[in-house]
Amino acid sequence: MKLGIEGRWALVCGSSAGLGLGCARALVQEGVNVVINGRGGVRLNKAADELGKLARTWAQERGKSQAPLVLAVAADITTPAGREQVFSVKEGPGIAFDIVVNNAGGPPPGDFRNWGDAEWLAAIQANMLTPIDIIKTVVDGMAERGFGRIVNITSSAVKAPIDILGLSNGARSGLTGFVAGLARSGIAAKGVTINNLLPGKFDTDRLKGNFAVMAEKSGQTIEQVRHQQAAAIPAGRLGQADEFGAYCAFLCSQQAAYITGQNCLIDGGSYPGTF
Repeated sequence: MKLGIEGRWALVCGSSAGLGLGCARALVQEGVNVVINGRGGVRLNKAADELGKLARTWAQERGKSQAPLVLAVAADITTPAGREQVFSVKEGPGIAFDIVVNNAGGPPPGDFRNWGDAEWLAAIQANMLTPIDIIKTVVDGMAERGFGRIVNITSSAVKAPIDILGLSNGARSGLTGFVAGLARSGIAAKGVTINNLLPGKFDTDRLKGNFAVMAEKSGQTIEQVRHQQAAAIPAGRLGQADEFGAYCAFLCSQQAAYITGQNCLIDGGSYPGTF
């Protein structure tokens, strides 16, 4: 299926590794120009090299003279200065983003009794206020041009809270409520959709950190925890970043114009509810 987004520009936040990189890979393989972002320059440049190779392969296989462009901005997207860096990227006359994938590292797991205002404010800043500010920056321009796709990577914990992820449960639920209202405010009629992707257990560094906390609490090894967690998923395994990226790319497609304001759960069948 051709997704109809070749030549468009995408900003993929938190894309030096994990689910963000999976989304960037999927978009490049659809011929999309991407700006990737992460705090660590070394890992970000490695990701940019990987995506550049994918872009050149995409162009060669289709006989294209121009490969999709890949630009890397090393900055902390959760800060105003970091966002200014990302939105100051220039390529030719400048970039108007058609696609934005909001993603930031989740707050650490732990016991809510140990969290004070500083921990809560950091979680809300990273996982609620930052994506809202990015949406505010791009949404009106998208509406004026008649096309826009905004995808927020949140968590399955929004739908089925996880006890050790209280900071994430709270901050991401706030973003979910905001998006539910904005997506239905009239921008869909102007070609702009906003959806949330809720990952379950994917094989990422973030999940490894959660497993370490679980192992410490239970007295098991990390490998034992990993095996038990994977076995409890109906699919019988952890998810892969490229599977997640493929779903993201579809939500960014022309074909997904009638999907907005949705919380799309990707968890291998783990969520036990009907709705």
